[in-house]
Amino acid sequence: MSAFPASPCRGHLPPVSRRDFLRDLGGGLGGVALAALLHQDARAGASPLAARRGHHPAKARAVIQIFCPGGLSHLDSWDHKPELTKRSGQPFDPEGKLQFFASKPGNCQGSWWPFRQHGECGRWVSDLFPRLAGHVDDLAFIHSMQSKSALHGPAMFMANSGFILPGFPAMGAWVTYGLGSENENLPAFVVLPDPRGVPPGGVVNWGAGFLPAVHQGTTIAAGGDRAPIADLFPEGEFAGLRGEPERAGRDFLQVLNRAHRAGRPGQTELDARISAYELAARLQLSAPEATELRGESEATRRLYRLEHEEIGPFGRQCLLARRLVERGVRFVQVFCGAENTATKKIRPNWDSHEDVVRDHGYWGPILDTGAAALLTDLKSRGLLDSTLVICTTEFGRQPGAQGGGGKGRDHNPAAFTAWMAGGGIRGGTAHGATDELGFKAVVDPAYSYDLHATALHLLGLDHEKLSFYHNGINRRLTDVHGHVIRGILG
Repeated sequence: MSAFPASPCRGHLPPVSRRDFLRDLGGGLGGVALAALLHQDARAGASPLAARRGHHPAKARAVIQIFCPGGLSHLDSWDHKPELTKRSGQPFDPEGKLQFFASKPGNCQGSWWPFRQHGECGRWVSDLFPRLAGHVDDLAFIHSMQSKSALHGPAMFMANSGFILPGFPAMGAWVTYGLGSENENLPAFVVLPDPRGVPPGGVVNWGAGFLPAVHQGTTIAAGGDRAPIADLFPEGEFAGLRGEPERAGRDFLQVLNRAHRAGRPGQTELDARISAYELAARLQLSAPEATELRGESEATRRLYRLEHEEIGPFGRQCLLARRLVERGVRFVQVFCGAENTATKKIRPNWDSHEDVVRDHGYWGPILDTGAAALLTDLKSRGLLDSTLVICTTEFGRQPGAQGGGGKGRDHNPAAFTAWMAGGGIRGGTAHGATDELGFKAVVDPAYSYDLHATALHLLGLDHEKLSFYHNGINRRLTDVHGHVIRGILG
């Protein structure tokens, strides 16, 4: 007769002797106990997000990247082109040989906003950004940016990961892979999407690609009426589990998770999910304090114009970004604009095909107020010197007008402007230049590789040494390209 009675489970689980059961149980609990006793040391030795030194001394310890999806017009913002204004109304392509992304070139169209010189450096900025114009002595402009795609999705991917195809790690993921985090109780890489929705290309823009999944971005909602992190606390019938009952359940779950993971080495998605649950537990204590803005002074709230219906949401994102880097978050990405559509009265991002004045006129004050407030706030708190602030977009716009009324501008991957501030940047400087009409970068053309290489350098990372072996290739954020733009370094 069999020593084991018939059971639906028979054939799936092998018999376990009393001795083996006690041995495995004792070993498992012993491992958990040891981990608890060596909490900080164990985390420092094993956590992929433990803080690490870079390849050389760093100028910046954190990054705030403001991304303007849709294609912010360099011609109406940062790149002064008096010759284009002079030729306004004349055919841009008299011979009819050119084809823009979605249209044939119309007449030349100068900036819809006048340009003026500002600051001691005398840099030109359009009247679309009067507040940011007051910070030009802190900004370094890269006027010769280019992209390898005129499509929003691929251009977004390139701007974020260095590749036009999806599936490669975002810059924030690379930075946390190289440096870890300074705060184990908050995510290392935080993304603050526009309240209107995610940008073109979606969440892939802040993915970890082939890096360990723990390095992907964590989204936090900056809207005042929404929980910053969804499902962080139990609700409904489970609300009573908070406190000691929840801690006991979490400890038991950790035992099960570690036992499950032990038999599945190398599954980074599983490691990331377990780490995410452990981080979520710590976030229950840290996130409410980090994301609660009511403790900010009235002067700070006015600076970001939090009460303004249109400007306030982005101001809230920028203020939250400051609070996060203040608390040791390594990389914060702030989106000023969402997914593209032409069905709304005003486009939900900077993609002004039909009417630049309408769309940029709406988004300009939003970016201007929030970004200028962020720079002012960081500087007043002594944080700007250690925080690298980047503002960019996926491509620029064409100098020839688009649309029946000639009010719009088409995509232009051959020319756009990005700017950087703080964290080792020499303010009041500029790199590269476009031609006299702003059609194409002609002096020191730069790609995302160069911007990324420069950002990594300021963080103490060598872009040629920061690599990850994948499918037989040592992959880099900058691929096989990229040069540090030394002319804008302090």
